Amino acid sequence: MKKVAVFGNAGGGKSTLSKRLSEITGLPLYVLDKIKNPEGDTEIAQEDFKRAHQQILATDRWIIDGFGCMETIWQQLNEADSLVFVDFPLYVHFWWVTKRLITGYFKPPEGWPENSPVLKSSLLSYRVLWLCHKHLTPKYREYIKQAQSIKTVYHFRSAKQISQFFELIGNDNLNSTQQPRL
Repeated sequence: MKKVAVFGNAGGGKSTLSKRLSEITGLPLYVLDKIKNPEGDTEIAQEDFKRAHQQILATDRWIIDGFGCMETIWQQLNEADSLVFVDFPLYVHFWWVTKRLITGYFKPPEGWPENSPVLKSSLLSYRVLWLCHKHLTPKYREYIKQAQSIKTVYHFRSAKQISQFFELIGNDNLNSTQQPRL
């Protein structure tokens, strides 16, 4: 495990999972929301983002958390040796976006850029939830189905599976030849 793509619909806990995985493995973590929106409320130019994304992909070790754009997500998945797909039922993603909206007023959401507008970002997440579920999630599922013969794939369908994953790896290094599978 040297290049890990963490992806899935909004509100699935990808940032928390990515941060914890980075702490355990020592792999550098790149949060795409922080790269796209370094000030929290303003987005950098698309070409600048794509260039930064390409520079990350060119390195030999990384965890990339999130979705940049349609072009970069497939590059990211193709370059990764390990895929972590957070694929909860839609109502769970919806609830977790709602929970993040409420708690975001007291504590900034995990992995979000400083000064992110919690209400505006949450409303965008609500709009994206159904579109991703309807159009992108089926493509992700097909991709990992094809990729599992050549990549390590972790397909999480519940928070319990994520907890079990971290219990399995404990303090073990994921770079070992015995990788936990769910």
